[in-house]
Amino acid sequence: MKRWLSLVLAVLASALAAPAAYAQNYNGPTVSCASRDGGYRECYTGFRGPPVLVNNVSDTRCVENRNWGSRRPGTVWVDDGCRGLFREGMSFMPPPGPGPAGSRVVRCESGSGAYRECRVNRYATVELRRQLSNSACLEGRTWGMRDDRIWVRDGCRGEFMVTAGSGGGWQPGPGPGGNYAITCESQDGRYNTCNWDSRYGRPGRIQQLSETRCTEGYTWGFRGDEVWVDRGCRARFFAR
Repeated sequence: MKRWLSLVLAVLASALAAPAAYAQNYNGPTVSCASRDGGYRECYTGFRGPPVLVNNVSDTRCVENRNWGSRRPGTVWVDDGCRGLFREGMSFMPPPGPGPAGSRVVRCESGSGAYRECRVNRYATVELRRQLSNSACLEGRTWGMRDDRIWVRDGCRGEFMVTAGSGGGWQPGPGPGGNYAITCESQDGRYNTCNWDSRYGRPGRIQQLSETRCTEGYTWGFRGDEVWVDRGCRARFFAR
């Protein structure tokens, strides 16, 4: 009886330990990120998939979404004394489907890490459809839109969905928004909100006006009938 009970406990212990063993044995480069003096810090990883904690280096326990996590691709953040070693986890995103009517795919590549521009229509909506490089393609950092061009740098290679308006040829802005746009500015690095006509949906793309990078979810965002900007982001926001 004791021998049978010991066998059952051993099997249960093995099953519970499986996720940790998988994380430790996952083959790939690691990135260290440390919260110094208990403060917030964000580290660049270059991962295409989500970061996975493989080693808790600090005395403080690192708990995902409490004192560590990822707010955008290619980065990991830590806070409240968490110091950890991270690897790239598996990404289960399905392959992209066909784009909307009036769209086309433009391939733009930063060869050998160099800056490059690819021409598109000035009023088109551009979205990253598929990343082709090992280097992370992060909007506002390694790729973006400037006037009538997509720009890439630091090794970003991607396929971009470029959507035009309906009717013959390229139109000045797809969808019901037409050429509707607003300019919103974070003055002296302060948080600011600007009115947005929600009838036009959410902003589809931006034209960055500041030297500070405008990164969605970090230095700008959209909420109901407002666009918000922060940390020096100044940009012109276009309707889809």
